[in-house]
Amino acid sequence: MTGIAIAGAAEAQMGLALPGLTAADVMAEAALAALADAGLTAEDVDGVFAAGTQLPWASVTLTEDLGIQPRYTDSTMIGGASPMAHLNHARAAIAAGLCEVAVIAYGSTQRSVGRASASVQEIDPWEAPYRPMLPVAAYALAAARHMHEYGTTADQLAWVAVSARQWAQRRGDPAWSQDDLTLEDVHAAPRVCDPLGVRDCCLVTDGGAALVVTSAARARVLRRKPVFLLGAGEAQTHRHVSSMPDLTRTAAVDSGARAFAEAGLRPADVESAQLYDAFTITPILFLEDLGFCAKGEGGPFVADGRIAPGGALRVNTSGGGLSYGHPGMNGLPLLVEAVREVRDEGKDIVLAHGNGGVLSTQATVLLGSEEVAGERPRSKIARLREPAGAVMGRRRRAATGGRKVGAR
Repeated sequence: MTGIAIAGAAEAQMGLALPGLTAADVMAEAALAALADAGLTAEDVDGVFAAGTQLPWASVTLTEDLGIQPRYTDSTMIGGASPMAHLNHARAAIAAGLCEVAVIAYGSTQRSVGRASASVQEIDPWEAPYRPMLPVAAYALAAARHMHEYGTTADQLAWVAVSARQWAQRRGDPAWSQDDLTLEDVHAAPRVCDPLGVRDCCLVTDGGAALVVTSAARARVLRRKPVFLLGAGEAQTHRHVSSMPDLTRTAAVDSGARAFAEAGLRPADVESAQLYDAFTITPILFLEDLGFCAKGEGGPFVADGRIAPGGALRVNTSGGGLSYGHPGMNGLPLLVEAVREVRDEGKDIVLAHGNGGVLSTQATVLLGSEEVAGERPRSKIARLREPAGAVMGRRRRAATGGRKVGAR
């Protein structure tokens, strides 16, 4: 056990922010809401972690807006993986005595101001002559390569979008897209960058989110049921897609392995997974790279509603970036949803995974309930587990309709 817990979690202005609000306003609103959720105030905070495309000095801006002078700040910027990395860094800072109560926050008004104004693209000089439409062109490369290498189909990609929509419909407001969505709708949507169409791409919304993190001991006496950090891992392979070693293998292989090793868990123990879904290909890649299925089996794993409500694995239960909301960097909303899965849905082990850049940076965290994180976690995990290989075998059979699919 890492010794820290999430004591508060909240979102703010998801969808379309009120007129006149800035990204800093949205971030501060989310931070104050998370503090209220924990039963704390800004005066209790002595550690601030924040990053954003619109806020180069994000952590310093947040401290000013909260009216505090913390002992420790961190503005590590690795895109959508930043909040998971911040959670990892916050536990290190708390363990080292550098702070006691940390706020991790993010805010964006990209829909209000326009994506071009909210996110500056760094174009690699080797890629610039081709004028790539980033980031979608990079993810389209990964999708096309996966389809070529492993036979992944357009239907399987579409199932990621359809499953996300079904979760969003179940969630209701403030999910941005709640209309019915079919495979045919996904295929009929205008193409953006082959093989990806409009419905294969994440939403463009405003929004903010925040967590309050403190020691496990302190979290237990605060207002809300704590959610414990069981393990975390970070990894990266490249900055620009032209330097990516393998278009179908991400650094999630390493970040996930580190998180699972620290927690003493395996993918079969996970009851809910919140996976960065900027495009329909990304959950497929991450399910493979995090070990939920073998490389090349991600397409069958997500098909036919197997990650939708009632499926084999709960994935992106808010609707994710494809249907719930995607405020530029979607890591913190995924973490807030992971907290909700533990608190409100009674899940004991939940994974949240963030992705930054063009499959460049990856960060994985495992969150758990008091029962799993307590003094006798092995007994709970033993009860969760079936005989060796049974859970993974069941999921693999479910993901392939009972067919035997070998690793490639």
